Amino acid sequence: MTSTEERDIEKAYTKSEFVAKLRRLADAIENGDRFEIQIAGERIYVPVRATYTIEHERSDNEEEIEFQITWEKAIEKRTENKE
Repeated sequence: MTSTEERDIEKAYTKSEFVAKLRRLADAIENGDRFEIQIAGERIYVPVRATYTIEHERSDNEEEIEFQITWEKAIEKRTENKE
């Protein structure tokens, strides 16, 4: 089995697309549901146990706010049938 490839993608959205994604995220969090989103062709499933943080960065000519969602990958347990 191959391991999951590392990935670092930043994707721009229109204001209306961004708002729609934030609304879906807020609804999922509020309802205790996992959040599903597709980014650059890959479907991502954010579990209920995720942690939500907001980060603010400032430099001489730019400011940035990042809404971050993090979680640990679930460890899959596989059983082998021995006959």
